[in-house]
Amino acid sequence: MHLALATEPGDPQHPNEDYASVAVPASGQGGALVLLDGVTPPEDDHGCVHTVPWFTARLGGAMLELSVSHPDMTLPKALSAAISRTTEGHRTTCDLSHARTPQATVVAARWSEHTVEHLVLSDSVLLLERTDGSVLPVLDPRLDELPPAVRELRAAVRALPRGSAERAAAGREYARAVEALRNAEGGFFTAAADPSVAARAVTGTTPRSAVRSLTALSDGASRWVEVFREGSWADCVALVAGQGPQALIDRVRAAEAADPEGAAYPRGKARDDAAVIFVAP
Repeated sequence: MHLALATEPGDPQHPNEDYASVAVPASGQGGALVLLDGVTPPEDDHGCVHTVPWFTARLGGAMLELSVSHPDMTLPKALSAAISRTTEGHRTTCDLSHARTPQATVVAARWSEHTVEHLVLSDSVLLLERTDGSVLPVLDPRLDELPPAVRELRAAVRALPRGSAERAAAGREYARAVEALRNAEGGFFTAAADPSVAARAVTGTTPRSAVRSLTALSDGASRWVEVFREGSWADCVALVAGQGPQALIDRVRAAEAADPEGAAYPRGKARDDAAVIFVAP
């Protein structure tokens, strides 16, 4: 078994909101990976006294422990239980009904001698490399399938100069439109305070004999493919498998540095937290 991971904040002056971890049971049989991408809240009140890194560490740690120690529990049930456990940790101090209560995207995978299970919620990515060399990207497409009016607002924001008052105003309008769709029917879903959201995740099972490797990416790392178009998903897996997770993050940082204002490659953040996990079980 080969395991490797790397994670790096987009801004060294701010804490990394991504979470990445891998665990192997004491028996040495099987294992699990969990990757979370914390959702950065607005600067105004979001109802919680805790930081996003606090939330992702609590939720990610609970999800990893449950996935490994309870192999009879499905990944959606493990996520639901992890959300419940995390929610109880700050129910008495925070307004968990707030639309911007701490939340995160989720990627999880668990492998045994016979199967590989996966779960993806929101816009982080899991790449399943098959033994025939093909690569299957497991994606939750709902954030990319926003209503046309909301996509038009996003395009309008990205067309305006960074730092301008006009872009800031348009950005606030776009953010309000997205907020109305967060964890709502017809919108998209993230792990926050409601454990029932786990049932919304994209899940599946693959025979262990058909899987060569697993690569989990937060959207700060997957932008190498999805934003900068530097290569395919198969190229991404080959890069991580051959040179390690940090090599992918370094390529992303180089692409971000070459387009610091997001003029050639529009994106929400000029630089974003990035996390990569690679497992060849």
